[in-house]
Order: sequence, then structure tokens, then C-alpha cells
Amino acid sequence: MCRVSRGRTEEKSPERLIALSDGIFAIAMTLLVLDIHVPTGLDTDGFRGAVGDWLPKLGAYALSFTILAGFWRDHRRILHMIKRMDALSERLTLAGLGVIALVPFPTAMLSEYASRPLAVAFYALTIAVVDILQLALFLSIREQFHADHPLAGRAGRNVVADLSATVLVFGVTVPIAFVSPVAAMWSWLVLVPVKATIGRRYDVGASR
Repeated sequence: MCRVSRGRTEEKSPERLIALSDGIFAIAMTLLVLDIHVPTGLDTDGFRGAVGDWLPKLGAYALSFTILAGFWRDHRRILHMIKRMDALSERLTLAGLGVIALVPFPTAMLSEYASRPLAVAFYALTIAVVDILQLALFLSIREQFHADHPLAGRAGRNVVADLSATVLVFGVTVPIAFVSPVAAMWSWLVLVPVKATIGRRYDVGASR
């Protein structure tokens, strides 16, 4: 009986999914850098040309690493909120991790073909889908909170607003990319002041 009860407890615990998530995020972040390499045997002119080729790759790497770091932080926070795993939470988590593992591919496309609408649109769509799944996961576990829990009130609404902002910005830039890839990429910077504002509201709400 003790073994059965212990097995059921482990199945409901999010700890295994947290460990799996950490591993997948670590692998995805590591794969981002594999596309950056220095060819051997370059002369002076060739080396200078290679430096110019590195810049967009380094930019795409920095962008994706920053985004993945934010997703990892939010993902761990959400999973730690779960009191017990149900089938829906598990499926949403695994679906999100599946898209996270895909991120190095659109990153490589963006670094090589930033002027191509499809490459920019695919990257934006991938990030939007990850955040949609994170938002769905948070909403699915929000029902576990009591009415007096902070995340059932203002703090929870701020989390939803934060996740929704990423979905909105990256989602809107998908069609924009087919008009102007450059405008779509610059539009992503809108998230910086938006998230800073949401973060301040969260801090104010938490201190009350």
C-alpha cells in the first residue's frame, strides 16, 4: 500500500516535469550557439568578411537566448505553483517543451535569412506559440488557487497580462513580416517597455 501511494504521489508531483524542462531548455540554449563558428585558413580579407557574417548570427543568438531565459524562468515559476499534475497540465507542459526544442531551427533561419518574410514570420510564430502554451498552462492551474491567494487576484491578472503581451506582439508581427521583415523585428522591442510596466504593477500589487 505504501509503495502504491508513493507512486501515485510522484506521478502527481511536478518535480519530474521540472527536471525534464530544465534539461530541454539547457539543450535548446546550447544548440543556439552551434551555428556560430569560425572557418579555418582565412586570410585577412576573408577574416573580415567572416566577422560581418557573425554579427547577424550573434544577434539572433542573443535574442533567442534572452527569450528562452525568460521562458525558462516563467515556466519554472508556473510549474512550482502546481499542487498536483493533471492530464491537461502535463500535456500543455510537454507541448510547450516540444516547441522550445524547435527554437534553434527558426533562430538559424533568422540569422541567415533575416530579410526573408517567411523566416521572420516563422520565428515570430514559434515564439508566440510557446507563450500561448505557457499562458494556457497558467490558466489551467489557476483554478487550484483559493480565492484569497494572490495569484487568484491582481497578481494573477498581471501574470496573464505579461504572457499575453508576448503573444500579442509576436503574433501581430507575423503578418507584418510579409510586408516588412525589418519593421516586424523592430516591433519586438515594444515588449521592453510593456513588460517593464507590467513588472512595476506586479511589484506594487505584491507590496500591498
